[in-house]
Amino acid sequence: MRGRYGAVVRGARTAASGARGERRPRDGYGQRHPGTEARAGPRGTGGEARGTGGKPAAKRRDPFFDNAKYLAILLVAMGHAWEPLRGDSRAASALYIFVYTFHMPAFIIISGYMSRSFDMRPDRLRRLITGVAVPYVIFEVAYTLLKRTAGGDPDYPFSLLDPWYLTWFLIALFVWRLTTPIWKLVRWPVPLSLAIAILAAISPDIGDDLDMQRVLQFLPFFVVGLKLKPEHFQLVRRREARLLSLPVLAGGALFAYWAAPRMNAAWFYHRDSAQELGAPGWTGVVMTLALFGCSLVLTACFLAWVPRRHMWFTALGAGTLYGYLLHGFLAKGSRFGDWYAADWLHSPVGEIAVTLIAATVITVLCTPLVQRLFKFAMEPEMRWAFRRDVEELAKRR
Repeated sequence: MRGRYGAVVRGARTAASGARGERRPRDGYGQRHPGTEARAGPRGTGGEARGTGGKPAAKRRDPFFDNAKYLAILLVAMGHAWEPLRGDSRAASALYIFVYTFHMPAFIIISGYMSRSFDMRPDRLRRLITGVAVPYVIFEVAYTLLKRTAGGDPDYPFSLLDPWYLTWFLIALFVWRLTTPIWKLVRWPVPLSLAIAILAAISPDIGDDLDMQRVLQFLPFFVVGLKLKPEHFQLVRRREARLLSLPVLAGGALFAYWAAPRMNAAWFYHRDSAQELGAPGWTGVVMTLALFGCSLVLTACFLAWVPRRHMWFTALGAGTLYGYLLHGFLAKGSRFGDWYAADWLHSPVGEIAVTLIAATVITVLCTPLVQRLFKFAMEPEMRWAFRRDVEELAKRR
């Protein structure tokens, strides 16, 4: 009896000692989250962390990625604001080319990284439809109405096969996510996606349907994001990476200043084949590889300076797609309304003012208030459109 009682006591002491010495969970950057085990609560039958009432515990958002998304969309808005200034300012043209080298690749790489868990589960397919496909339809129609009214082109056709302006990203994201299981399956996904991008760059017969040139030419960045792991982001957060990024960013900016009057900026849009840009086919191969390498290097330099902790703008990272799609109405409206006609806007002071205005507008459009106002278009529930058994299956998962 004593032996059995002693064994029980020793077992209890061992368990208590192990609980005290248990290491706290770490995030993707090796940082411990204090008190995480207290919040996690009991576990469900599937090993899933449960909160009070048996409900799944909410996952903590990593501020690094929200910060990166906000800063990337900030550069997107600034780039659109600089576009009408390029003809009169070499500095604006250089900044435009420099930023266009990496702002969308950075955004797409992060999108790929966030899509690593995507599969053909019904609940994830439903979110893909309501969060990407439906907003594409809504904003494609809205942008077409803008073109027909403010743009002075009343006969511009409604077409879901020909994305106009910013909506190409939604159709691209839809296609990329649907192909995610394939990129998880193949042995060399990044080289394969890069080969597809090269073939697209030398294939003028692809046409404009669904903006497939952009879908295919930007594809390698999405695949790179799929293959990245948390430790890869940890590498660019090191102090050495930050210091090394400074001369690289400076060299990139100087090269952009040299190239601004000599280079066709359309290469950075990845919207056309080499032949459509008036260049021989082999140029498409060289430019695709060169831009891919430059974009990856500059994206790494950009990520090296993204804050890792919570900032005043961290919460705005959850609304970047709102800001991206909504600011397009102002960007195009400024062209249709000839807002850049004032001479002072084409001076250094005007260029700074345009930059600050663009930063302010995109910041406001990413706020939670704007998200609540436009959630009906960006994240509609649409329970009526899906079978009930699929909805119940998603809840059980």
